[in-house]
Amino acid sequence: MILLLAAVCFFYINVKKIINNIHLGRDLKINDNKRKRWWLMFRVAIGQSKMTVRPVSGIMHILVYAGFIIVNIEMLEILIDGIFGTHRLFAFMSKYYYILVSIFEFFALAVLVGCLVFLIRRNVLRLKRFWSKEMTTWPRTDANIILITEIVLMSAILTMNATDGILQTRHEVHYASVGSFPISSILQPLYVNLSTNTLLFIERFCWWLHIIGVFAFLNYIPYSKHFHVFLAFPNVYYSKLHPKAEIDTMPSITREVKLMMDPSAIIPTVEETTEQFPFGVKDIKDLTWKNIMDAYTCTECGRCTSSCPANITGKKLSPRKILMDIRDHAEIVGRDKAKKKEILDGGKTLFDYITPEELWACTTCNACTQECPVNIDHVSIIVNMRRYLVMEKAAGPGELNSIFSNIENNGAPWQFSPDDRLLWTNNLEMNIK
Repeated sequence: MILLLAAVCFFYINVKKIINNIHLGRDLKINDNKRKRWWLMFRVAIGQSKMTVRPVSGIMHILVYAGFIIVNIEMLEILIDGIFGTHRLFAFMSKYYYILVSIFEFFALAVLVGCLVFLIRRNVLRLKRFWSKEMTTWPRTDANIILITEIVLMSAILTMNATDGILQTRHEVHYASVGSFPISSILQPLYVNLSTNTLLFIERFCWWLHIIGVFAFLNYIPYSKHFHVFLAFPNVYYSKLHPKAEIDTMPSITREVKLMMDPSAIIPTVEETTEQFPFGVKDIKDLTWKNIMDAYTCTECGRCTSSCPANITGKKLSPRKILMDIRDHAEIVGRDKAKKKEILDGGKTLFDYITPEELWACTTCNACTQECPVNIDHVSIIVNMRRYLVMEKAAGPGELNSIFSNIENNGAPWQFSPDDRLLWTNNLEMNIK
C-alpha cells in the first residue's frame, strides 16, 4: 500500500511538471468537429492505423501496445493481492480465470518477442533512423532501458505463473488450484525439480519484481520519450483537421490587408482577434500549447526524418530534432520558472537550438506530418519560426529578400518596372480572327 501511494504521488508530481511546461505555450482554442476528432483518435491513436505503413515495425508495435494494455489489467489482481494479503483473488472465476490469464500470457509473450525484435533492429541491424545525429547516447539508451524493462516484466509474469503452477501440486503450500497456463507451463520443466522453499522464493521474487518494476516504470516514463503512451490520445484528438499544407493566417496581418482593400470595413481590433502566431515564433512562449504537446508526444521513431526529402538529400534539417530541441528547451524553461529565475534557460531562445539553415531547408512538403504515427505537425512550427526571421529580423535568405523588395517596389516578384511588363508583346504578331 505504501509503495502504491508513493508511486502514484511521484507520478502525479512528474506529470504536473509536464503539464505546466505544455502550458508555457500560447493559448489555442480547439473545440470544433468533436465527432470527427473522436473518430480520428480511435483510428490513429487506438487503432494504430498509421503504424502499419511499415509492416514489420507496425505489427510488432501493435502487439507490444496491445500487450502493454492487456497484461497490465492483471495488475489489478496483483495490487489487490498485495493490499489485502490474498493470493490470486480472482481464481473463483474458475474456467474464465484460466481463459483470462491465458490471454495475458499470450500477450506477455508477444510483448517479449516484440521487444526483442526492436532491440535487434536498434542495436544489431542499426537501422539508420535510430542512429541519426540527434540520436545521441541518451535517446538510444532511453529506448533500450524501456525495451529491456518490458522484457524483464513479462519474463517475471511467466516465471511467476510457471512456479505457481508447480506449487499448486505441493501439499505443504496452500495455493489455490487454478491449474497450469499454456505459455508458462512450457517453462515448468526448468523448475520442477527445485525444492518448495526455492520455488516459493522465485514465485514471490517475481511477484515483487513485477509490481515494483511497474511502479518504477510508471515513474520513469515522464522522463522518457515513452510518455507518448499517455499523450498520443489527446495529441491526435487535437490534431489539425484541415489540409496539412494549409498555413495558418495571422489575424493582425489579415486585418491590415482588409483595411487596405476597404478602409470603411468594420474589422475587429487586434486585441479582439485570436492571434495564433503574432509575428512568428522566437521562443517557447510564442508556440501554442499544442506545439509543445507535439514535442512531448514525439516517439523519436524517426519516421518523419527518414521520409524528409531535405534530410535524404543531405540537408541539415531533421524534423525529429526540431521536436526534441523544443522539448529540451521547454524542460529547462519550466524548471527555471519553477525556481523563479529571472532569466530562463540562460536567456536562450529556440534559435539557440534550431538554426536558420535547418528551417530554410524545409520544402513544406508535409512528408513528416503524413508519416508521424501520432499526428504531430512539424511544418507549422518551422513555418512560424521562418516568419519570425523574415518579419522581425529581416533575416530571410537573399533570394527571398530580393523577391520581397521587388514586390514592395514593383508590385511583382520580378525586377521590372510595372510600366515595362508588357514590352515582351511588342514584337509579337497576333493573328486575331
